[in-house]
Amino acid sequence: MEPHARFRDLTVATFVERLASGEPVPGGGSVAAIAGSLGAALVAMVATLSEGRPKYADHAALIAEAGPAARTLADQLLALADEDAAAFAVYARVMKMPRETDEQREARTAALRDAAKGASMAPFRTVEACYEVAVLAEALAGRSNRNASSDLEVAGLMAVAAARSAAANVYINLPSIGDPSMERDLFRRTEELADEIDRLAGHTREVVRSGDAREPLERGDG
Repeated sequence: MEPHARFRDLTVATFVERLASGEPVPGGGSVAAIAGSLGAALVAMVATLSEGRPKYADHAALIAEAGPAARTLADQLLALADEDAAAFAVYARVMKMPRETDEQREARTAALRDAAKGASMAPFRTVEACYEVAVLAEALAGRSNRNASSDLEVAGLMAVAAARSAAANVYINLPSIGDPSMERDLFRRTEELADEIDRLAGHTREVVRSGDAREPLERGDG
């Protein structure tokens, strides 16, 4: 990938072609972030299709907040696709560092730990963003344009897929961090978020498939 080419600037076909190639990036972490971005965009779409509709007037505040929030998340997740690729590129370079002498091996080990942290934190931030996508999708379910309700179910499913995919990229890098306490903490936080995203997406699906309308979201709910 050219140094200044962002994934968001590629056509879908070009991105898929590069993904299928032997290039080290894009990879699974970038795919996870882009999948999450698509989920966020679906949430934004549902909010847009619900704005100004008298039928959903009781949910106007939620809808007005959800649209811009989802667009921000979509942009953030696209940026995370590039961040993940950059972090992996650093890790790949470090793996090629010389290790013929004790000094070289020590330098490589230290650099590898730092690179592993970066390669773990980028996908973790994707998991965090996917949680926010799932929260918005669940909140809008039963409180937004019913004709687009299935798109909220898809948004939840995209958040699940993206989060679990990003989590896999967190876990694969944890053993190289060299800090057992940090490894345990990051694993726990990632699993907790991924489990909560599963729960939120499941509830979104239940509400969508029931077709039931929900009461306005109270402050502090969600």
